[in-house]
Amino acid sequence: MYLVYNDVANFIHEVRGAHDPTLTFYTVTDQSAAIQPKGIFVPLSEESGELKEALANGAIAAIWDKEKQLPRYTPNHFPVFLVEDPEEALRMILQHYIDKLDGETEKTMNITKFDFLKKKLLNKNKQTYDIAVMLNELSDKLNVADEGRRG
Repeated sequence: MYLVYNDVANFIHEVRGAHDPTLTFYTVTDQSAAIQPKGIFVPLSEESGELKEALANGAIAAIWDKEKQLPRYTPNHFPVFLVEDPEEALRMILQHYIDKLDGETEKTMNITKFDFLKKKLLNKNKQTYDIAVMLNELSDKLNVADEGRRG
């Protein structure tokens, strides 16, 4: 079960661009250079890179710090979820997604890939440590889902 637009919009109410409840996200990442098909780009630091590169690599939405100016080249229809704290928004979305997967009974399902630099997340503060722990929990769920697909 993929992360969808409404999963994010339930926590982030300030959105610029298209409001499309059918939008499905295959990837969530903090690295603009990462291939991110149907991705949400979440720049957590200067090292995350530029939105332009994330767009070129498949991002179809972004979670953006409302204190930072959005680049002028951002497409008008491109969904941008504006937040005060991107790390807190990511933590809430991850927790919601883990809870959503916990309620799922299908043995085989498609799952959104969360791709973050874990070393950076583990070293910053308690909040980002929590994100890293949730990423590990999600990774464990992916492994169980893969085992279920194999037999």
